[in-house]
This record gives sequence, C-alpha cells and structure tokens, in this order.
Amino acid sequence: MTLSLKARFAQAKIVLAPGVYDALTASLAEAAGFEALYVSGASIAYTRLGRPDIGLVSMAEVTDTITMIRDRIATPLIVDADTGYGNALNMQRTMRLFERAGANALQIEDQSFPKRCGHLADKSVIPAAEMVGKIKAAVDARASQETLVIARTDAIAVEGFEAALERAHLYAQAGADMLFVEAPGSANELGRVTAELKGLAPLMANMVEGGRTPIKSAKELEALGFSLVIFPGGIVRALARAAQDFYGTLKRDGSTDAFRDQMFDFDQLNAVIGTPQMIAAGRSYEAEQIIAAAEKSKQA
Repeated sequence: MTLSLKARFAQAKIVLAPGVYDALTASLAEAAGFEALYVSGASIAYTRLGRPDIGLVSMAEVTDTITMIRDRIATPLIVDADTGYGNALNMQRTMRLFERAGANALQIEDQSFPKRCGHLADKSVIPAAEMVGKIKAAVDARASQETLVIARTDAIAVEGFEAALERAHLYAQAGADMLFVEAPGSANELGRVTAELKGLAPLMANMVEGGRTPIKSAKELEALGFSLVIFPGGIVRALARAAQDFYGTLKRDGSTDAFRDQMFDFDQLNAVIGTPQMIAAGRSYEAEQIIAAAEKSKQA
C-alpha cells in the first residue's frame, strides 16, 4: 500500500482485509494482493489455544503475534485489541506495545471483561463514558497520528440498535478514527449504520460465516458506504475443515495418498515460504562469497 491507512480510508473504494493469525497466513494473504490484513484475536484463540474467543488471549500473546507477522511481511496490520485488556491505563500500554510491534490500527471494543466473540450471545458492555475514556487514552498514547483507533460497539445485542448508534456518535467525538458497530442483524440494519453514521468517521463491517450479520460482498458493502470490511475467522474455518479431513484420511488409510491433490508437496511448500531465496541470502553472507565479491570489485 503506497498510502497510509488513514489516507486510504478517505477514499471511496472499500478496503477488504482478510483475517490472519500467524506469519504463514499473513504471508499467504500478502501474496494474494490484499491491501491490509486483520490480525484476529478470535483466530489466535482458535489456533494457539484451541479455545473459543471468550477473552482468554493475553496482551502479550497478541504482541508476540504482531511481532512475528511484522518480521515476515510489510502489509498494513489492523489488530484486534479486544477491550484493551483492562482500564484506560491498560489501553495505553496496549497501544504502545502493539504500535511498536508493528500495528497500523487498533480495534478496541466496549465489552466488559472477559469479552466474548461479537457474534456470541450473553455479551455485556461497559458504560459509554468508560469507553470514551479508553478511546481518548489510546489516542493520547499513540506515537504516530497514522496509527488508527477503531472504536467498536457491541451494544446492539445488549442495549439495542439505537443505543449502539448513540455510542458510535460518542466514540467519534472522543477521537476514534473509524467506527465499527458490531453484529447488525439484518441488511436493513447494515444500511442504517451507514445512513446514520456516514460522515462522522469511516465505517467498518465484519463478515462472520454463520454469524448474526448477513454476509455481503465487499462491493455490496462499498455501495452501502463502508470503508473497511474484514473476514476475520474465515481462514481458520477453512483450515480446520481441511485439517479434520486430512487427519481422518490419514487415520483411515495409514497414508496421505488420498489427500495428496489437496496438499502442497515438500518442494511446493518450500517454494511458497521462500526457502530457496532464504538459503541464497544466507550464502551471500558467507565468508567465501564476501571475499569473492570483494575481489570482483577490485578487478572492476
């Protein structure tokens, strides 16, 4: 991306960001050509813990994940920062750590702790004034104005749709760079989000396969007025299904033969992750190569 996220979100064309949870998925998504990637807290819980998205993942684990991804790729990262992992002061520490690790935007939410996936039932939210304080704390703590604060409200499921819109207005006034009303329950509610909030800040939508919100394409959401759409957990649902089939096949057959056409072989995977290039880069730093290059330079 040649523009910053802030400048990019000012454009009419929507940004489509797939969910990633480690350096491998991030590198594959970058290679596919996406402009930005979404580091999904839910996906980290699913893969690192084998558990649901119910507030079990820690700030340190997400920081480590961002660091590993940023070491591998250059694409802008929008990071799920959950509730900020505590109060406003915790929120500031989260901002500092995530920003230094390589995050370009932090999405923070107004759920109480421990939080739940936005498409699970029985959520609860903190007072709007407390969330306003967290947003202001995050804005104050960031080192760069280009690091965005995305304010998410989960109030639809708790206080109702109108209350969620009211919260979004307050969060924009507090300095949020983008607004995210989580889990609209219908196409009509999606349309109302943009109709009532467009102009306050760029708007974000979340597409969860099997979740509360009807699935819309990036093009459809762009037409409604959204600036960003994420598909955060789709990659885990796809890989989990493939892994289940793979292990079942291996247990049944005692071999991977029947699954071979759905796999990379050894050389194919090494090509995808850049093994030949890494080996060549390592050799370029070996003493013999450096001496040979120096001799060639002298002769020239």
